[in-house]
Amino acid sequence: MEILKRPPTTKLSAACFTGDAWADVLYRGDHVRANMVRFAPGARTAWHSHGLGQTLLIVEGVALIQSRKGGIIEAHPGDVVHTPPGEEHWHGAAPDRFMVHLALWEGDDVSWHEHVSDTEYRGPRSSTRS
Repeated sequence: MEILKRPPTTKLSAACFTGDAWADVLYRGDHVRANMVRFAPGARTAWHSHGLGQTLLIVEGVALIQSRKGGIIEAHPGDVVHTPPGEEHWHGAAPDRFMVHLALWEGDDVSWHEHVSDTEYRGPRSSTRS
């Protein structure tokens, strides 16, 4: 057993994120990554995909998540969302809430695309809560 030394919190790049977001690398192995990511209200990723998929566990706040093929999902703490390999998607915080998620994915194969427009971000959404 080993206690891993974690690197400092990193502010995420405006090239891939709209608004303020920060990441803490929890684990970076040869094949698997785990980051705790914190989003300020309204902050979000650009459209992107992961070669081997990605799983998000919503820890705090309200998350907005969308794939190119679907509508915006409003996810809440405890919700787990999986994006399959190669599926373009974005995720971020609701306009009025901070959001924290644990992001898990295999490999470093991430393809970044254009930023999510304000119109796309404000689109209709469905909630995981009834």
